Amino acid sequence: MPGRVSIVITSYNYARFLGDAIESALAQTHDDCEVIVVDDGSTDASLAVVERYFEVRAVAQSHRGQAGAFNAGFERSSGEVLIFLDADDVLAPDTAKTVTETFERKPRAAKVMYRLRVIDESGSATGEVKPLPHLPLRSGDLRPYVMRFPFDMTCMATSGNAFRSSALARIFPVPESDYPLCADYYLSHLTPLLGDVVFLDQIGGSFRIHEANGFERVVGKFDLEQIRQAIVYCRRTALHLVQVAERLDIEGRPRVADDLLSVSGLCKRLVSLRLDPAHHPFPGDTRMRLLMLGLRRARRRFDVAPPLRFLLAIWVAAVALVPRALLPRLLENVELLRGRIIGGLLGRLHRHRRDSDSAMDDTNRDDV
Repeated sequence: MPGRVSIVITSYNYARFLGDAIESALAQTHDDCEVIVVDDGSTDASLAVVERYFEVRAVAQSHRGQAGAFNAGFERSSGEVLIFLDADDVLAPDTAKTVTETFERKPRAAKVMYRLRVIDESGSATGEVKPLPHLPLRSGDLRPYVMRFPFDMTCMATSGNAFRSSALARIFPVPESDYPLCADYYLSHLTPLLGDVVFLDQIGGSFRIHEANGFERVVGKFDLEQIRQAIVYCRRTALHLVQVAERLDIEGRPRVADDLLSVSGLCKRLVSLRLDPAHHPFPGDTRMRLLMLGLRRARRRFDVAPPLRFLLAIWVAAVALVPRALLPRLLENVELLRGRIIGGLLGRLHRHRRDSDSAMDDTNRDDV
């Protein structure tokens, strides 16, 4: 049964936040935790911060990126449960205890997720919670979802996950050349292939928003570079999903990465192609091809009510067909509306299917 919890804090030039992260890890109520801090070649005072905590096992290495920091921490961990904690985030005191008890109750689980409250740079709560209230919190066998539309699923940022270490051992090391950033994409999307997922509807930590959150989306602000970065990491993750699903011989597995094109991912590719085709990372894309794929993928969303499938199709068409000059403003306004006005409506249109076989059957019928 899971006993020891390894909390691996990865840090790169986050000295001003690192002490809060370490103290939250050391304050866990679970009676068997080890805290490992991987400094990934910081040039600030991070190592001096780590030296203040004799209870912590410090790992200093040259800069290898987020995947390299994950790999170094995993190699040195000894816990049956592992939590990767970003150095600018903090854990709630009971998180290690809660996830350990959850893994004990759910022996087939590979991952446990929990909500994160949002804090500002000073550590004050903003009143927001991740994920947004209207998004579904799915638990159980999520392979039918991951093998059809993984990037439309509700996933947590790095600090909102706990993993069974024996599951991680099947997909580590994280490919370092593919994930200098966003290594949590790899972990979040591949672990559901290795066992069940449990989503706890409780707050297990705090996610800090600050000026150095380079990959954190700012609601109401359009950022083409951020969109383009997202589609590149989704593509890399899709390739790894196909490889792992084939290695595990999962029934109904995707044959190629394009089988995993999600509605959100296709919309991002449309935006990138339309606004800056010269720097679009997928030269084979055309607007008509992406539009048709997007409409098909909207129809394949077996996890949502028919009205939401229709709305998803309308959204794909709008992104493809609205005049180019209006596209950034459309994206900004819809993002604001989604969070503040229509979130409740979207929540009512989401629905869960607990029977994965039924979900897979529906998916296969949509493919015919």
